[in-house]
Amino acid sequence: MEALLLSSGVVALAEIGDKTQLLALLLAARYRKPIPIILGILIATLFNHAAAALVGQWVTNHIGAETMRWILGASFLGMAVWIMIPDKIDDDTRLFERLGIFGATFIAFFLAEMGDKTQIATVALAARFDSLASVVVGTTIGMLLANVPAVLFGEMVARRIPTRTVHGAAAILFAGIGLITLLLPLQ
Repeated sequence: MEALLLSSGVVALAEIGDKTQLLALLLAARYRKPIPIILGILIATLFNHAAAALVGQWVTNHIGAETMRWILGASFLGMAVWIMIPDKIDDDTRLFERLGIFGATFIAFFLAEMGDKTQIATVALAARFDSLASVVVGTTIGMLLANVPAVLFGEMVARRIPTRTVHGAAAILFAGIGLITLLLPLQ
C-alpha cells in the first residue's frame, strides 16, 4: 500500500506544470473531447510506466543493495532539483490531425514521458519497492490525478494552481525520500 500511495503522490506532484500536463491542456483546448484524451493518457502511461518499472526492478536485481541505496538516494535528490525546472511544449499539432485525438494523445504522451521526470521517478520507485503492480498503478493514478483535471478544466486549472508552490512541495518530497533512502537501509 505504501508503494501505491507514495507512487501516486510523487507523480501527481511532479506532473504539475510538466510538459505532459501542458500537452493535456493543449489537447483539451483544441479538441474539447475529454474522453479520447483521457483514455490516450491512461493507456500511454500504463505502457510507459510498466516499461519503466520493469527497468527499475531489473536494476534492483542486478546491483547490490548498498550501491542501489546510493543510486536511489542520488536519483531522488536529483529529481528534487529537476522538478524545479519548468517544462515547455511545442505548438506543432500536425500529428493530431493525422492520427485522431486518441491516437495522437497516446503517441504524444508516450513519447513525452520518455526520459521525463515521472518516468525516471517510476524507475526509482520500482527499484525501491518490491511491488511492480503497485508502483505502475500508483504512478498511473498520479498521472491521471494531475492530467484529468487539466483535460476537464483546461486553462482554468493552470491559472488557479500556483505551479511554483506545487513544484516546491514536490521537490521537498523528492528530497525527503532521497535523504531517507540514503540514511535507511533498503528493505
